[in-house]
Amino acid sequence: MERLLGFDPQLLFTAFFTGINVFILFFALSYKLFNPVRDVLEKRKQKIAGELKSAADDKEAAQEMKAEYEAKLQEVKKEAEDILEDARKRAKQREVELLSEAKEEANRIIKRGSMEVELERKKALDDMKEQIISIASVMAGKVVAASIDTSVQDSLIDETLKEMGDSTWQS
Repeated sequence: MERLLGFDPQLLFTAFFTGINVFILFFALSYKLFNPVRDVLEKRKQKIAGELKSAADDKEAAQEMKAEYEAKLQEVKKEAEDILEDARKRAKQREVELLSEAKEEANRIIKRGSMEVELERKKALDDMKEQIISIASVMAGKVVAASIDTSVQDSLIDETLKEMGDSTWQS
């Protein structure tokens, strides 16, 4: 009768040495192949971890720069607003100055105009006095020409004195 599996001593001896050879081969290959592959994988893992850390640091630096730029942008906006506000204040101040200068100029023009009016009025009065004097001298010449008598002459002098007033005549 033959056995189904046939475990004879030769087979067991060969299986035993084959097992030992497989273990030795496994340890030798693991030393020669698995360890370098593990080292390569470990280095790759460390490289990826370093790149991830570098990316995180870069991201953090980018966020800091973004915050810094936003702060600078806000500062520039504030500075621009301050400049505009200053320009508005100066414009208001200049407007007030111009209005004040315009009012002063208008007052000078009005004052000069009233002085000119006063001078013209005085000139008109002087012209009128000159005309009255010339008319009076013409009338006096006509009266003298008509050779008035002494009674008429006395009455004319009295009348003229009354018109001029005693105080004018005496001074």
